[in-house]
Amino acid sequence: MAGRALSFGVVAEAYERFRPGYPVELLDLVMAYASHPVRTALEIGAGTGKATRLFAQRGITVTATEPDGSMLAELRKHVPANVSSVQAAFEDLRPGERYGLVYAAAALHWTNPENRWSRMAALLEPGGVFASFGGPFRLADPAVEEAVRAARAAFLESDEIPSPDGTPPEQEMQWPGTELQRSEWFTDVQQAPIERHVTMSAHDYIGHLSTVSAYLVLPLPDRRQVFSRIMRVLPDRVEMTADVTLHLARRRCTGHHLDHGNPPPVIMECVDRRRGPGRQ
Repeated sequence: MAGRALSFGVVAEAYERFRPGYPVELLDLVMAYASHPVRTALEIGAGTGKATRLFAQRGITVTATEPDGSMLAELRKHVPANVSSVQAAFEDLRPGERYGLVYAAAALHWTNPENRWSRMAALLEPGGVFASFGGPFRLADPAVEEAVRAARAAFLESDEIPSPDGTPPEQEMQWPGTELQRSEWFTDVQQAPIERHVTMSAHDYIGHLSTVSAYLVLPLPDRRQVFSRIMRVLPDRVEMTADVTLHLARRRCTGHHLDHGNPPPVIMECVDRRRGPGRQ
């Protein structure tokens, strides 16, 4: 998985070209959940900035972090002035400034599970929001899907990422919501699906596959051969379901020792933020 996580830099321009952005509906859901103005955000694994632009357009000051220098260079071509970028993996980030929102767009599964949520909480203001979103691209036509599966079978059994905690696909709450529900650092865990359908040319579908880590880690001759085989079974236009699953959680306000007199300042700050402007 570590090799797959760092495989995208060689196709940064293709990633920007062939990967779709995120719908405004997603931003609206995050902002509604926050229930107060979000002024600062930290993005984990920003890639070429597909999600960065969505949040920045709402006037949020975004710090976009990305471990791959080539991906970050591509991001810098496309983001507005209220975005700053830092070359760093999630595990390299150190507590310092805290943010109203920390989010990851199709990137959280690449992070190290050890101390993931305590690290995440340390980056958030008390009561701040964590958001993770993404989802697989799947061919909408079962016959085309089966043809593509057969074409790649000699090279790959699957090109998807399995659930990091083994949650079965039929379970209602999916990862990372399952981990967030178990975490002592977060509360009010929610999951929301966003339907998305994408139609592209066969050529662009192959372009999209060229940015998928399962193919990127194949030896170049194998990669070329599997793309050639897949291209031969595709229709001229390829229809895909590309639903986005959004997970939301709130950084717990409570510390320890709530029964010892007045709540500490961090608790009072959290209560004030949850009330929001004009809410009593």
